[in-house]
Amino acid sequence: MTSAALKNTRLIAALLAAGAIGGAGVGAFNAVHSAAAAAMAPPAIAAGSGVTTGAASTPLALPDFSQITERYGPSVVNISVVGSTKVAGNESPLAQGDDEEEQDPLLNGPLGEFLRRFQQGQRPGRGGPGAPQQEMPTRGQGSGFIVSADGIILTNAHVVRGAKEVTVKLTDRREFRAKVLGADPKTDVAVLKIDASNLPVATLGKTSELKVGEWVLAIGSPFGFENTVTAGVVSAKGRSLPDDSAVPFIQTDVAINPGNSGGPLFNARGEVVGINSQIYSRSGGYQGVSFAIPIDVASRIRNQIVATGKVEHARLGVAVQEVNQSFADSFKLDKPEGALVSSVEKGSPADKAGLQPGDVIRQVNGQPIVSSGDLPAVIGLAAPGDTVKLGVWRQGASKELSARLANADEKVAQAAVKIEAPGQGRLGLALRPLQQGEQQEAGVDSGLLVQQASGPAALAGVQAGDVLLSINGVPVKNIDQVKSVVAKSQKSVALLILRGDSKIFVPVNLG
Repeated sequence: MTSAALKNTRLIAALLAAGAIGGAGVGAFNAVHSAAAAAMAPPAIAAGSGVTTGAASTPLALPDFSQITERYGPSVVNISVVGSTKVAGNESPLAQGDDEEEQDPLLNGPLGEFLRRFQQGQRPGRGGPGAPQQEMPTRGQGSGFIVSADGIILTNAHVVRGAKEVTVKLTDRREFRAKVLGADPKTDVAVLKIDASNLPVATLGKTSELKVGEWVLAIGSPFGFENTVTAGVVSAKGRSLPDDSAVPFIQTDVAINPGNSGGPLFNARGEVVGINSQIYSRSGGYQGVSFAIPIDVASRIRNQIVATGKVEHARLGVAVQEVNQSFADSFKLDKPEGALVSSVEKGSPADKAGLQPGDVIRQVNGQPIVSSGDLPAVIGLAAPGDTVKLGVWRQGASKELSARLANADEKVAQAAVKIEAPGQGRLGLALRPLQQGEQQEAGVDSGLLVQQASGPAALAGVQAGDVLLSINGVPVKNIDQVKSVVAKSQKSVALLILRGDSKIFVPVNLG
């Protein structure tokens, strides 16, 4: 599933994988607080505090996590990883992959605070251009949990990425060499196997039954401190993150730090509801926003890896973007919800189903699509070959389409654009038809070239050199058509823009 066009991929680094193997400790998340099945006796509350429940003036009880920790803590393991990486000259493996981010001018602004890796230690000087590469050892730590008594363990894919040797340490201090049965970078789930039996096993729950505000707790090895317990609450469900759109993350406020990655997130009943995976941070450390992979997703990945050694993901074949209020006004939607289709891959399931740029997908198999990130998350839970019913909003009317999902690994030709563009007047655009050579270069059959952008269009981000393909989801044939549509529009229009190889809808407020 591709993401919206014209998206600066560097923004994706704002979400840090907690503990990718790289020179220092593998980072991880601590799971959210979980309300224990047996609540502890409530502490004394000062008279007059006004904290009551129901008719009786009973003080609110705080959760007791000791029973969950005692019973299921032994199922949580510490994972040590040894790998290697190629570095140039005196460059430290800690610095790998950060050069481009550090030179990016975006780092001078607020976003720069987010681009921090979970790595420990100081960075030595780096080798100059052309310096000979050499293999350098890397070590990392993470967490995991046992899901079957014969030694099957779940963790994060980034914990064991590039690993040459993986060691699992149990709470009874026994250590085992682990085999990586498989890892899926798309969902960040990995499955390990150790040669042991009669192991303590974590009980798996259902993410669908998890409620926002519910207490949850995490057990892991932050900074190598094994079997550390942290707790919090579920802040949100179904979060879609940049470049992780196949996972509807659980957001919590559980303290997560390097070494927690891959550890379990327990609910109040002691059931695992997620795998701690990422945090959102300005400093590189925990700041109150943590993300866990739903156990429903992880279990599906585990079953595929154990059965076949590989993972298959479904693909619809569209690029989507968020529906804001301007788009809702332009497309005559009752509220700004859904996934706006900005492009459709030629020959893809979406293409065969009849989806078009400008369609707004509002439901999949009856499940509402509120945010654009909901769509790839729903499709990601399906299997190749599944047929899905799509509730679509097209040109002011509801429509239902059916699509048979393909395998995401299949190579597909990029969609040849078959649309055109906007007009002048209140838009603030000077346009002209594309010449035949320009059409071939842009890969479109027709379109209007933006020679100059000013006023509302320029404020919306339209630039000279862009190719305008459609207005309000309707392919344009000429400038007169665009003028006609603009004249009939009241608040805003949605322009489909082609810039380079990317397409994106741009909302333009007409004032």
